[in-house]
This record gives sequence, C-alpha cells and structure tokens, in this order.
Amino acid sequence: MSDTELPDKLYFKIGEVAKLVGVKPYVLRYWETEFSVVRPGKTRSRHRLYRRRDVETLLEIRRLLYGERYTIEGAKRRLRELGRAAASPPPVAADADDLRARIRAELLELQRMLEGEPGMRSSTQER
Repeated sequence: MSDTELPDKLYFKIGEVAKLVGVKPYVLRYWETEFSVVRPGKTRSRHRLYRRRDVETLLEIRRLLYGERYTIEGAKRRLRELGRAAASPPPVAADADDLRARIRAELLELQRMLEGEPGMRSSTQER
C-alpha cells in the first residue's frame, strides 16, 4: 500500500500511527468518524490502540486523499471497491483434475502419518 515500513508490532498508539501515516492525531480521529473500516480498540483509560490492519488502511486512506486527490466520499467508495475485490473468491484452477490429484495425494500422506502414530487409528483401520 505504501513505502512506509511498519514495525513488527500487534498494536500501535495514536502518536505512533500519526508519525507512520504522516498526519496529526486529530486527523486520525476525524478519519475514524468518516471511515467505518477504521475502528481502533480502546484501553480502559480510553487510549486508542490501532491494529496493523488499521494502520495499513490509514496509509491507504492517506494515499487516496493526498496522493490521488480523492474526496472523502470518493475515498470511501474506492475502499469499498477494494474491499469487494479482496473478498472475491480466488480464481478457479485451470486444471481441476490436477488440483484433485494434489489434494488426494495430500490426504493420503496425512492418512499415512496418522496410521504411523501410536495410539491413533484411522477410520480404515477400524473396519
């Protein structure tokens, strides 16, 4: 989404996110009201904790608003389109027979592994 390298953390405070995204904290709070996809968690003391996914979304919002010059409404629409594209099912394998053969081979390997485990019995051994 951006050239910004995110630290390897699960949660970020609003000050950290503001520096990463390159905007002031009040801008992030405003974007929360406008973009429903950004919903940071809050601590007991009501401090915001952003997840990595939130920060990536905020970087995309910044790119759309500042880089691509979208309006707020246009950025909302674009994020919805991107969300739909990401949620679409993966393309169907070109060769379904090959896919079935690979799945069968993996299942047979799993069966062999289970049969080799002491104390574990597969359904074929119980018959």
